[in-house]
Amino acid sequence: MTGLRYLKGHGTENDFVLLPDPDGRLDLTADAVRRICDRRAGLGADGVLRVVPAALTEDGAAYAEQAHWFMDYRNADGSIAEMCGNGVRVYARYLVDAGLAQPGHLRLATRGGVREVDVEASGDVTVGMGPAVVGDPVDIDGATATFVDMGNPHAVVHVPSVEALGVLDPARKDLNVEYVEDLGPAHLRLRVHERGVGETRSCGTGACAAVVAFALRRGVARDTAVTVDVPGGRLVVTWQADGTVLLRGPAVLVAAGEIRPDWLEIRDPR
Repeated sequence: MTGLRYLKGHGTENDFVLLPDPDGRLDLTADAVRRICDRRAGLGADGVLRVVPAALTEDGAAYAEQAHWFMDYRNADGSIAEMCGNGVRVYARYLVDAGLAQPGHLRLATRGGVREVDVEASGDVTVGMGPAVVGDPVDIDGATATFVDMGNPHAVVHVPSVEALGVLDPARKDLNVEYVEDLGPAHLRLRVHERGVGETRSCGTGACAAVVAFALRRGVARDTAVTVDVPGGRLVVTWQADGTVLLRGPAVLVAAGEIRPDWLEIRDPR
């Protein structure tokens, strides 16, 4: 009985199930994603990363001449997401670990555009996350939040203490909401409620959005590396002079196996 091959990985404890699909034949339904990500009845994850050539996907075909691989990212609730900063690092680490890409620099296609990635032998991965687009302020449960588009939408709220917030449950479920506590001139602490997931241990695009809002509020100079502490570890984010954002942090692969075909009604495309 041949099942569906998978790997499990995380970036600062933002965890993912990776599904290699080199032939682009995997029909990944929203229900299948929800079952895989279920932490009690499935493998458990914040999301699913389908590893597929850009040319073999509808959403990735436009980027096929720029990047061979496309990150088909799905939230734990089965919804499709444009981008995931921790996920793209784990995705890149898998490509190098599997011999599908060489260590060093590579380009990956996402629904948020092509991302430039550097995979270090040490385990850290740096991603050029593209430009940060600051929009009009938004209301988050009565607080004024900075809106930042990082290829996906974020609302950043400054708070005196993230630990004092209790359970995160913002009324706005169409946005990723970051709660930021200042720790120093280039240091902050972050908790995040991700749309389609709930609170996660980390969020890469959320860390980028948080640093942009932090820099605007604190007057932090561009090209300053800002340390971001999340419940799952530590990231480093740099809002560059050209308006783009760099995200650096660990990417770890922890397990590999097969999903039984009699449990999930999709088949390994091999």
